[in-house]
Amino acid sequence: MNILLTGGTGYIGSHAAVVMAGAGHRVVLLDNLSNSKALVVDRLRTIIGDDVPLVRADVRDVAAVTETLRAYRVDAVMHFAGLKSVEESFARPAEYFDNNLSGTIVLLRAMGAVGIKTLVFSSSATIYGVPKYLPIDEDHPLEPINPYGRSKLGVEHVLNAVATADPGWRIACLRYFNPAGAHASGLIGEDPGHVPNNLLPYIVAVGAGERPALQVFGDDYDTPDGTGVRDFIHVMDLAEGHAAALEFLRGRPGCHTFNLGTGAGHSVMEMIRAFESASGRHVPISMQGRRAGDVPSCYADAGKALRELGWRTNRSLGDIVDSAWRFSRRVGRPDGNLSSTSEITGPNEH
Repeated sequence: MNILLTGGTGYIGSHAAVVMAGAGHRVVLLDNLSNSKALVVDRLRTIIGDDVPLVRADVRDVAAVTETLRAYRVDAVMHFAGLKSVEESFARPAEYFDNNLSGTIVLLRAMGAVGIKTLVFSSSATIYGVPKYLPIDEDHPLEPINPYGRSKLGVEHVLNAVATADPGWRIACLRYFNPAGAHASGLIGEDPGHVPNNLLPYIVAVGAGERPALQVFGDDYDTPDGTGVRDFIHVMDLAEGHAAALEFLRGRPGCHTFNLGTGAGHSVMEMIRAFESASGRHVPISMQGRRAGDVPSCYADAGKALRELGWRTNRSLGDIVDSAWRFSRRVGRPDGNLSSTSEITGPNEH
């Protein structure tokens, strides 16, 4: 199949490109590079062993998206493009709804115009809000507590309405928990254009001596060590979940939702200790009070994905931190820099 990955040079999109190419599909990336780097394409070429076309365009540009779908004879779309910082979404809510909700609507218009009706959507477990029970399954109430989560839930509402109105649509909404880690090659990983918002990149930065200490918010939660517990899923397991979802959609109309998580939680301190063990580096800690909006524990019930997609995670917390450390050591340093800025572009570049 020919698969378009919107936001394809980003963290999750780039790993999905590796998995989909490895499964024999042809991928094309569409990205405006607002929070990623074009040099990812060179790294993907090294991993995959073949060219990966990049169309530089915004997913909200309906003409550009439509032309890309036609030019590359796309059969299915994986939609990763969007803004994703919970903290930033409070300061810029209109921009989050514009990028995440309006961007998806534009994509749907373009897909409908060329008759493409298979879509895998990058959703988020933030749409559940504060857990009412654990583990969280797909039937958990949907009560997001931040603009980012509300924008993702808004997209899911639109996708459900589209699939209800036209039974030709086949859609999977994948609700991620906490992606982390990097590809085993060390060539791609979490490398945003701006300051990262996730825990592990900060741990790595402190371990590498690039930051003085890691702030830990809260050590008095009702958890085994007092720090918050989250469901950290290796990004390659997550990417493989997209391949399983695409295969599931063959001949299955409608809009389907799946949690993608490990089904278990690890605390902040567990993550720190696992990183110290993998890297041999000490991570100084600055303990802070609880942050507003944080919850003690949050982890998935991923049983539906196992039953219906045949998917489960295969990588451990140790694999996550080891791969993240390998990526940080190889990329952007004199002994391992692959920072060529050349872009591979296909027809109708924008």
